[in-house]
Amino acid sequence: VQLQASGGGLVQAGGSLRLSCTASGSIFSNSDMGWYRQASGKQRELVAVITSGGGTRYADSVKGRFTISRDNAKHTVALQMNSLKPEDTAVYYCHLNYDQIYWGQGTQVTVSS
Repeated sequence: VQLQASGGGLVQAGGSLRLSCTASGSIFSNSDMGWYRQASGKQRELVAVITSGGGTRYADSVKGRFTISRDNAKHTVALQMNSLKPEDTAVYYCHLNYDQIYWGQGTQVTVSS
C-alpha cells in the first residue's frame, strides 16, 4: 500500500486548505483512514479519523473547523481545513489502518499570523 498526500501550503490565519491522500491497493474501502500532524519539536498527534463505515473522530483542537471525508471509489481521503490558526502549522501525514499501519510522506501546512 502506498499513500500519496497533497494539498499543503502556506496560508494566512483564518484561511482554508484542503488536503488529499490517495491510496494504492484494494484494501482502501475496508480501512480506517486518518490524518495526523507533527509540529516542530512536538510529537505526532491525531487530527481526524474516518472509519471504513464512515464514522468520524476529531481532535478537540480542530472540531468545528476541520472535516474529514472519504471517496472509496477514488481511494481518497480528504481533510478540509477552515479557520486555520498558526498553531495548526505542522507536517500533516495521511494514515491507513488495516492489517497494519501505513503512512504517507507528509505534506507541510504553514499558517501565518
